[in-house]
Amino acid sequence: MTASALSLVGVCKDFGGLRAVSNVSLDVSAGERRVLIGPNGAGKTSLFHCISGAHQASSGTITCFGQDITRLSEFERTVLGIGRTFQISSVFAELTVLENVCLAVLGVSSRKWNAWTPFRKIPGIVPLAEEKIRLVGLAGREEHPVTTLSYGERRQLELALALANNPRLMLLDEPCAGLSPAERTKLFALIDTLPRSITMLMIEHDMDIALGIADRVTVLHRGEVILDGTADEVRANPQVREVYFGEV
Repeated sequence: MTASALSLVGVCKDFGGLRAVSNVSLDVSAGERRVLIGPNGAGKTSLFHCISGAHQASSGTITCFGQDITRLSEFERTVLGIGRTFQISSVFAELTVLENVCLAVLGVSSRKWNAWTPFRKIPGIVPLAEEKIRLVGLAGREEHPVTTLSYGERRQLELALALANNPRLMLLDEPCAGLSPAERTKLFALIDTLPRSITMLMIEHDMDIALGIADRVTVLHRGEVILDGTADEVRANPQVREVYFGEV
């Protein structure tokens, strides 16, 4: 049996009287590409927040590679090997590509408290950052200011930032949001080349691309899981077509 990278049991998230995530249980195998889909307001990003630690789950249990992380802080989960991207682009536009990734690498290093040594002189930081930049297809752009990058390239840079802590589990929250069809295809092809040593849980609205990359798909509606299965099972399910595609 394949070991679980991520296991959720009965996870709920309440915001006052609103239940955004309701009794979600799922199990993601190590190395799996799991796609999380559902209409707007289904609770997908709230569930991501619970997994990453940005929000604490109101109830339930979250286990990552056999360790209970339910009450750990967001930083503690990052140190354990959880990486994440966000819906809205979030990079330091005034810095270069290399400077952005070096900051991310330093952020999970004990050497981040060394305020007196320039980052280029800290052993190992620049080569590690350059490796992440190469993985996301930005080799040769290291010294370019972020302001010179296209929006698609900024998305590639965000992926490099998420890779900075050598994650075992990566949460991708609509990585292709705002991209053209050609840019979407390029970024998903890049994501698909990342090693299977990285387990992925991804939110994506482009169904053709999302289902093309997924090993399994979890469908959320009103905070609840309504289906967990293969891409073909999702496409054929009438309830999914009704709640997600608006078909009756």
